[in-house]
Amino acid sequence: MSTEANLSKALQRAVTVDDDHLRGLHDRLVADAEAEHVLDVAYRTIDSPVGSLLLAATDTGLVRVAYANEGHDRVLETLATDISPRILRHPARLDAAARELDEYFAGRRKRFGLPLDWRLSTGFRATVLAHLGDIAYGRTASYATVALLAGRPKAARAVGTACATNPLPIVLPCHRVVRSDGGMGGYLGGLAAKITLLELEASG
Repeated sequence: MSTEANLSKALQRAVTVDDDHLRGLHDRLVADAEAEHVLDVAYRTIDSPVGSLLLAATDTGLVRVAYANEGHDRVLETLATDISPRILRHPARLDAAARELDEYFAGRRKRFGLPLDWRLSTGFRATVLAHLGDIAYGRTASYATVALLAGRPKAARAVGTACATNPLPIVLPCHRVVRSDGGMGGYLGGLAAKITLLELEASG
């Protein structure tokens, strides 16, 4: 074998990093970031009956639940812009959220008890989202009814916008909001996901 070929193989070995080594580097980065209090947003993904969900949390609480159709990479980029670029995958920080969601999907949880970070919702949208928990598990309410609950009876369309931009779907149950004529209405996770969630709750 030529000297050039030997040198090429040696270089390949030098730059090859296996998965275990990469995981070790990532874990050390996370540990250092936590020790220095510079891990502002932690995230992980979980599998669910409505597809892969991205979960993100700050020190305050759960700040984002995102469906796959929202584009997880785009969501992370938005979080880096809107909250902090100091964002890392750190599943352990989302263990409680993952557990409560698993319990919900298994039909064992009807209300979430997670601390929430509300910073991605402001004004009337935040008011709407705060009232979604007033809709009982297994029940639905119209956009007009939620507008009434939020103190603006004529703001049904604004309620629809608040639901469509809900940063914490499932946990803040915008899937329980339907049209006054009984139609499903829209849903940021897609109509199939909305139907799945409503059927899950109806069976519980």
